[in-house]
Amino acid sequence: MLIGGNPEAGRGGAPGGLPARADGADFTERQREVLSAVLDLMVEEGDGFSMAAVCRRASCSKETLYNWFGDRDGLLTATVQWQASKVRLPGLDAAGVTAERFRAALTDFAISWLEVITGDVSAALNRLAVSHAGSGKSRLGQIVLENGPLAMRQRLKPIFEIGERAGLIAYETLEAAIRDFFGLVVADWQIRKLLGEAARPSAKGIEDTARRAVAQFLRLHGAGELEMRVSNGKLDPEHNSRHT
Repeated sequence: MLIGGNPEAGRGGAPGGLPARADGADFTERQREVLSAVLDLMVEEGDGFSMAAVCRRASCSKETLYNWFGDRDGLLTATVQWQASKVRLPGLDAAGVTAERFRAALTDFAISWLEVITGDVSAALNRLAVSHAGSGKSRLGQIVLENGPLAMRQRLKPIFEIGERAGLIAYETLEAAIRDFFGLVVADWQIRKLLGEAARPSAKGIEDTARRAVAQFLRLHGAGELEMRVSNGKLDPEHNSRHT
């Protein structure tokens, strides 16, 4: 899935000096308007859009685009980062973490993630990335990989580490636990969208899917209080766990 800077991939940002961004907070409101225009063009025209088309849609000059983003790859990188930043990363205080707050943080993240990846914009962007990967047509596939799923792993690591230090989850390796979580949350949603499924789950459907995925993840990796709740059958995915 789409979704700031990954320290292992794309170090140093995009060509043209664009810095890696952990979220969309570093973009100005005007820059976000331009990046939203790029996403709209991708949905409407695929990869056929030009820098001139972006300028027309966003009412800005080419000089502004190049000053902000460096080149087309820089613009694409920023666009992917902006789309990825729409997945909200919940705040979780290590000092006050409880089983309920940890589970709620995972659930809120999963809901936000599903809301983004099941949308038309992410589907269009991912289709373009897949079609470009390995074709030499552009760096879009690599850009999406580096600033989407790989960067998302970096964003999730602190939450998992808080849960592990608090004795709420256990795992052999952090990377394996994150892969398990990714697989349970995303399931087959992305491939269905990539293959053209137009239907989008309702808000309740997304919430139910997220709760169920988190419950399944905690059956695999829950520890301490959360492990006891799983073994006692008290981890009900239908229970509203969205507390603060």
